[in-house]
Amino acid sequence: MAFTPIIGTLGYIMSPDKSQVLMIHRNKRPDDQHYGKYNGLGGRIESGETVVAGMRREILEESGLLAEELVLCGTISWPGFGKADEDWFGFIFRIDRWSGTPHAGNHEGTLEWIDVDRVLDLPLWDSDRHFLPMIFNPRPTTFHGVMPYKNGQMVSYTFDEISSVTELQPPASDQ
Repeated sequence: MAFTPIIGTLGYIMSPDKSQVLMIHRNKRPDDQHYGKYNGLGGRIESGETVVAGMRREILEESGLLAEELVLCGTISWPGFGKADEDWFGFIFRIDRWSGTPHAGNHEGTLEWIDVDRVLDLPLWDSDRHFLPMIFNPRPTTFHGVMPYKNGQMVSYTFDEISSVTELQPPASDQ
């Protein structure tokens, strides 16, 4: 069967000193599949939109902030994750520089600055606990994961982590 996912973005906006992250507490709509959980900001890519443009649009719509410096941290495939067991494929970003003043919240929930060292103590999707440490890790790596869901629960996870820094050696001289 062909994999035909919904393409989305997920972004984590860092405070200027990188000690906090702006997250949404999905607490406004009890019918929301994310209800009660904390998450980054993001959503579906629109037709004709690049992934980066989609991430910037979602950040602006959901927080009122203009994303100025985005770091692609990785990608995740979430087969069976959506409301009707849709497949999702997400591009995960860390937003290191932004401008503006964040809203207090939006139609999905309340925006909160959370200390990075407290994030894993929050109510999160199980899969988030596996990739969030890689987003907040100052070591430059990129990850690509697969996290299948069934009946709203993660059933497994696999990821590859790739160093983003490659040392190029000069060619050996014949001297």
